[in-house]
Amino acid sequence: MPATDSSHAAVLRLNGLGFAHAGLTVLEALSLEVRPGLTLVRGGEGRGKTTLLRLMAGVLAPTAGRIERLADSVWFEDMADAQHDAVVVQGWLDARRQRFAGWRDEVAATLLDAFSLAPHAAKPMFMLSTGSRRKVGLVAAAASGAALTLVDMPFAALDAPSRRVVCELLADAAGGARAWVVADHEMPPCLGAAALSGRVDLGD
Repeated sequence: MPATDSSHAAVLRLNGLGFAHAGLTVLEALSLEVRPGLTLVRGGEGRGKTTLLRLMAGVLAPTAGRIERLADSVWFEDMADAQHDAVVVQGWLDARRQRFAGWRDEVAATLLDAFSLAPHAAKPMFMLSTGSRRKVGLVAAAASGAALTLVDMPFAALDAPSRRVVCELLADAAGGARAWVVADHEMPPCLGAAALSGRVDLGD
């Protein structure tokens, strides 16, 4: 029997996944294998994109079906969560550095510079704009080295130079050994030529 190529092995499996809340069905009968590279979850407002990422991360439990998490490390952070507010940016990054054995300091340093975040490193998170908080999260997502990296709306509230940095980051992820799942309203035009490893369309 041939050996399994671990570089293409699934890191997450969804089997008949469903989620309902307050009598409303948000997701139903969703099956998917997430493999290394870039998977896009697209859908209109309120179609369950963030809910799906939360289920993948284990923040929520499905109400139907099951999830197999095969990755040894998972990245997911809600950057709007008020629990981050009082933490200084550098301290927040240092705490994530301690959590992820595959953390790469050089990636964090490069992206802090590319996103022009270095002047904000000593500020508490509540002083940052929505876009800057999102950029801090993207720095940590990329630097974490997590086998499964889940990112919600990576381009929202970003300026044009930062959007270009995100495009380069995700284009690299599309051909990388880690599995990235990105949720957005549409496929970002700058990634039109990227070879996706998976796609989930939740409708408009």
